[in-house]
Amino acid sequence: MNSASAAPATASLDDPFYYLANFRFVVAWVQARHGDLLSADEHHALEQWSQLPRASQALLVRMVMRKGELFRLDKLSYPEIGDTHQALAPLLALGWVSDAPLLTIEELFRLLRLSELRDALRASIRSAGLASNATKTALQTALTPVLTDALPLRQWWPEASTRIVRLNVMALCDRLRLMFFGNVRQDWAEFVLTELGLQRFEQVPLTAESRAFQRREEVDTYLTLHRLRERLENGESPEQLAAEVPAAFGNRWLDARRSRLLLTLGRTAERSGNVEQALSLYAEANNSEARIRRLRVLERIGRYSEAYELAQVALEQAGEGEAQALSRLLPRLARKLALPSPQAVKAAEAPTYVLELAGPQPVERAVAEHLSTATAPVFYVENGLITGLFGLLLWPVMFKPLPGAFFHPFHSGPADLYREDFVVQRQAEIDACLAQLDDGRYRETIRATWHAKQGITSPFVHWGLLNEPLLTAALDCLPAEHLRACFIRLLSDLKHNRAGLPDLIQLIPDAPDGELRYRMIEVKGPGDRLQDNQRRWIDFFCRHDIPVEVCHVRWQPVP
Repeated sequence: MNSASAAPATASLDDPFYYLANFRFVVAWVQARHGDLLSADEHHALEQWSQLPRASQALLVRMVMRKGELFRLDKLSYPEIGDTHQALAPLLALGWVSDAPLLTIEELFRLLRLSELRDALRASIRSAGLASNATKTALQTALTPVLTDALPLRQWWPEASTRIVRLNVMALCDRLRLMFFGNVRQDWAEFVLTELGLQRFEQVPLTAESRAFQRREEVDTYLTLHRLRERLENGESPEQLAAEVPAAFGNRWLDARRSRLLLTLGRTAERSGNVEQALSLYAEANNSEARIRRLRVLERIGRYSEAYELAQVALEQAGEGEAQALSRLLPRLARKLALPSPQAVKAAEAPTYVLELAGPQPVERAVAEHLSTATAPVFYVENGLITGLFGLLLWPVMFKPLPGAFFHPFHSGPADLYREDFVVQRQAEIDACLAQLDDGRYRETIRATWHAKQGITSPFVHWGLLNEPLLTAALDCLPAEHLRACFIRLLSDLKHNRAGLPDLIQLIPDAPDGELRYRMIEVKGPGDRLQDNQRRWIDFFCRHDIPVEVCHVRWQPVP
């Protein structure tokens, strides 16, 4: 297995078959690195794939990239492929495509135009007493309950002017996609239709331990969870699907996905009025959002004692966001139970003022232009400056080649970035990076990383925003102890704390000795208010003596 870190060559958009080249890359990558997770039948299918004519391979990839598994043949026309019927023949011979698939009435309505439906269903339309000029919606509403058989197109429409084919290898393609990406969120089009050479990725050494999956059972479990979610989205009841959710697997990553599915099932059950099913699903999911939703349901149905006891337990392990929700819930429950209200810790509030400016216009730009001076410029940075400095200093942390973090060459960041054990797995490297804030080395490290990694995709560094003048001025003006405090807070909850930072920063390099050389400014336009994550950051800044203000904008009356 190749562990070299060199980035692979990818196809140029100048090649009309560039999408096929990128798809072939994925197939070869999975064969080389995940061959032990493929069955004998899957290996055989990929060997057959490699022997297909190029046009047939290309047609298959075009179908895989499109939505669904049913296609009109007259819509599968591509200049670089040429004769579609000729390219299709080997796929039909292998059984990878069917040319007479059974079609439900719903599928027929999705695939045919209105004029074609009127022709194909002429007898049924007359029998139902429908007008000849009835709309597609009216036809479908009337005929769907009546036409319940699934039939080939030729039986629906003997004089059909098109053919419909079904792609039969999506299960294999989904498995390949999952093993390559480590998820099914990214689709084929996102990869094969991208000229990856236009992006630069950090070159992380990839070993056998880097793979997203180590056992075939893990792939199967992931796909089972994914199919259950798809079935829920297609309207199946959460009660039925809940019984099919596999047991906890013992794999932290897969169990987290299982927990999110249970949460989604619980939300659906709650919306449909099945409160007991929702409570059961939330209890089994047992993540922070599920715990809060469970408590709110218990409160709504009057089970206050149970909710109060569970909230007290949740508070002991809650992160910032969950603790904020519990701080609102517990006083209400205490009042219902005639208990002493818990001692609330009032959030610190930043200095707040109102500016009346000419507008309307983007409020951040208006405030920045109003406050900026030659010696104290104001920059619109929002979530890009503090997080950018963080990403530059902790670059070795973000791209440490740990198992399950990087498993193909096109990662913009580690796959486990938002998992609970992200920090624990990298604590030594994190400590080493943060130690540079104590002896001043951080400035040179951040500058050197900015130059060396310029343009390489990163989950925290937005190169278009973090230009060199802003970087230099920020390093000159922001104290190391303030950066350390912010970085530690980011690490406490990377998913939620990376957002909610103030919109603007004013850098004041010529401030008198003893005075702070910057201030952060959260801007709120007319009718806007602080969000919870912004309130948490502001509370944090105030408690750490980090300068922050809230500016509310009113537009000047039109003369």
